Amino acid sequence: MFYRPADGHGLPHNPFNAIVTPRPIGWISTRGLDGSENLAPYSFFNAVAYTPPQVMFSTTGEKPDRPRGKDSLSNIEESGVFCVNIVGRAEAEAMNRTSGPYPREVDEFTEAGLERANCETIACSRVAGAPAALECQLRQVIRLEGAANFMVIGEVTGVHMRDDCLVDGRFDVTRFNPVSRLGYRDFAVVEEVFEMIRPGER
Repeated sequence: MFYRPADGHGLPHNPFNAIVTPRPIGWISTRGLDGSENLAPYSFFNAVAYTPPQVMFSTTGEKPDRPRGKDSLSNIEESGVFCVNIVGRAEAEAMNRTSGPYPREVDEFTEAGLERANCETIACSRVAGAPAALECQLRQVIRLEGAANFMVIGEVTGVHMRDDCLVDGRFDVTRFNPVSRLGYRDFAVVEEVFEMIRPGER
């Protein structure tokens, strides 16, 4: 099968998200200037550079109670900071709970029954029990093609790792089984890891 996205795919559901998989989930926590907090998952998320360490996520919708984008984007543009919380299998249900289309005054930490902790380098909360969290300073907001598509790029200024996930000096993902987004309503977890040596490496 071949299709041009501009012409439509002719299938019952859009296959694009099922093709680009698995996608890590950035569970983004933010705080507005009024002190209100937001927590929402984004599956258009990844690390994009080592030095300095940088991450990106994209928001692809809008809300009637925000001038543009969603609550996460509005808070980040106000405060200049955000935190990326990593989602393990144990956090999957809570993460999904925070994905609802809540009004801006709803605190998703409270809605999902999550304990919060203060970040160290930025004025923002993080998910206390998350396997890891990346504190980020906003570097760019890029308007993408489309009605409400924005890419947010942040520089990582602080890194939290849960002690039980560190094994022999390595961050061991099998200790928490990261959750990834597939297509449709599907998710997956990492349960098996294998190693390969690239040509020229020792």
